[in-house]
Amino acid sequence: MTQPRLLMILSENWTLTPGRDLPELVRWARVAEDAGFDAVMISEHVVLGPDASAGGVMGNPRDYAMPGNQDPAMPWPNSLLLLAAMASVTTRLRLVAGAVIAPLRHPLLLARELGTLDLISEGRLVVQPTVSWSKDEYDALAVPFHRRGRILDEQLEILELAWRGGPLTYSGEFFSFQDVRLEPRAYRSDGPRLWFGGQRMTAPLLRRLVRWGHGFHPLGEASAADLDRLAAGLRAAGRDLAELERIGGTRAVFPDDDSPADLGRALEPVREQLAAGYTTFCVKPSQFIDDVRDLEPFCADVVRRVHAMAASR
Repeated sequence: MTQPRLLMILSENWTLTPGRDLPELVRWARVAEDAGFDAVMISEHVVLGPDASAGGVMGNPRDYAMPGNQDPAMPWPNSLLLLAAMASVTTRLRLVAGAVIAPLRHPLLLARELGTLDLISEGRLVVQPTVSWSKDEYDALAVPFHRRGRILDEQLEILELAWRGGPLTYSGEFFSFQDVRLEPRAYRSDGPRLWFGGQRMTAPLLRRLVRWGHGFHPLGEASAADLDRLAAGLRAAGRDLAELERIGGTRAVFPDDDSPADLGRALEPVREQLAAGYTTFCVKPSQFIDDVRDLEPFCADVVRRVHAMAASR
């Protein structure tokens, strides 16, 4: 039986380590690898404005940052630079650039950044491109918020071209160039692994998963209807749902706004996710511990418990 994969979320752990202490997060990547985790993930924002807290700031600062629930001053270091540092201190760990807000970059620049990081890590890079949600962020970078989905589609087409090599020519609504070269390319001839996700199975998400997806990472748990739509879409394209890495994770329940969650209770949904075919499970350390000295035993405990769940099936 294949062991479940564990992914440590390294964004948003600011109750456990200061937001400016990035070398500490790099150390965590090595701790994760040594403990038997398969991957680490860092998400991104470039800037945040007032709409970041439009719905009110999260009650417990250990909770996940979601659209409209976070302080605009929350730290969001550059994910690709930080993952490059993590690549230099690890040998096996996959490096997940989660929630890369692709429309905020030119696709050729993005191809250069992703390809270089993929080469540094010798093919360990996973990328989850997204359109994200903050209009204030798009406005600050002078990118049309309401066209972000179409921008992403063009970018994905251009990335696909970039990984193949040769002179690149493209003519689209947002990007056009002719006979340019981009070397060196990514580690694989078809580029880094791509995950896609969202709150529900929209038509654009389904289209991207079917054409480019290697993994499905829903925000929360996907409904049975969404999985049925995904399976049908893949079948129509000659693919199978079993080809996709499916990403789930813990569901922390906080007793109050000042305390961490109970790990055992948060892991219970993982048991159901294993039975439903999920293979990779996200864990954010700061949801469960408040002292960084507890990180190593915490990681070992998570690995032990999840592997025991898988073995008992």
